[in-house]
Amino acid sequence: MTYQDTVNWMFAQLPMYQQQGKKAFKKDLSNTLVLAKHLKNPETKFKSIHVAGTNGKGSTSHMLASVLQKAGYTVGLYTSPHLKDFRERIKINGKEVSKQFVMGFIKRNKAFFESQKLSFFEMTVGMAFEYFQKQKVDIAIIEVGLGGRLDSTNIISPEVSVITNIGLDHTQFLGNTLEAIAEEKGGIIKRRTPVVVGETQEETKPIFNRLASKADSKIYYADALINNTLKSDLKGSYQTKNIKTVLQTIKVLQDQNWCISTSNIENGLLQVVKNTGLKGRWQILQENPKVICDTAHNQEGLTYVMKQLQEETFNTLHIVFGVVNDKDLDSIIDLLPKNATYYFCKPNIPRGLDAEALFNYFKGKNYVGAIYNSVNEAYKQALIEVEKEDVIYVGGSTFVVAEII
Repeated sequence: MTYQDTVNWMFAQLPMYQQQGKKAFKKDLSNTLVLAKHLKNPETKFKSIHVAGTNGKGSTSHMLASVLQKAGYTVGLYTSPHLKDFRERIKINGKEVSKQFVMGFIKRNKAFFESQKLSFFEMTVGMAFEYFQKQKVDIAIIEVGLGGRLDSTNIISPEVSVITNIGLDHTQFLGNTLEAIAEEKGGIIKRRTPVVVGETQEETKPIFNRLASKADSKIYYADALINNTLKSDLKGSYQTKNIKTVLQTIKVLQDQNWCISTSNIENGLLQVVKNTGLKGRWQILQENPKVICDTAHNQEGLTYVMKQLQEETFNTLHIVFGVVNDKDLDSIIDLLPKNATYYFCKPNIPRGLDAEALFNYFKGKNYVGAIYNSVNEAYKQALIEVEKEDVIYVGGSTFVVAEII
């Protein structure tokens, strides 16, 4: 099989959450444990940091990787979803896993995957862990895919566990209260392993304190401990909180005798995009007229992004917008500005919400816009209509951003 054949085969296996949503979710780690044993437990052969949270876990993971790279370490980075190419999920020092490794891993293990009926995500986690082991990384930043307790990544024994924050997202899997979601995400807390929590929240703090106490693990609340003045090349205003989470995590690593200097931290934070290739976080695609895209897609993430968007200077705001079909539109509609022209579109995945349904919902709330057959058609029309003093924002879903980057 070619590389594309291989990736197509992986995507065509059992329903995958990224494509199909709830029916792809497995509330069980048994498959991952069987896979790890089959691969001779590569997750035990490298050090790691485990990162969970509702918002900010991707940015936090990339910042940590960048800082550790600047400190001279060989750093693995496992994140999801990807924007353009599957290989974005698995990187070492910013370089994507090779097509040859992807093809070879699937070829060697294809019969096993089929016999065990492994999911796309389980296979991918196994691939990342074996790659990091074979490449002898010094440390790997492992981002949770969904939740924490039952996520396929949750077989590692990290140096530190990180939980950025808790918000009401993926409630159909994780629970419909902050407390219930905290219980799931707090499932990454391991025995006698330090825990860094990015944001102190009244509803979730007792949950995390209890889980940390039960595990005999020290817990640190970054927003209460870090007084930060450092900047990052990731320009979203919401990154302020993520930077504090990163700084507290680095402090824990320093206490464990990882050699990370102040200049490593400063330069790492300022060169995240260069060092890791991160895209889609308040990314400026062009100036005059300004085009901004961001992968924020839930209430907490969009709160920060829309606030920052309203601080931009423009005559007219153009918003290219699409969502997935299980999105709770009632939870985000009030965050979106009415003084904008909307270009409604459907991301090109099975889970994408039909553009006409999206348009009708917004029209019922007195928003102004039109329906387009694709994300690219919507974006092209926005570029035609925009004036030099206007701003275009592209978002609503990771998958919308992926199609225009």
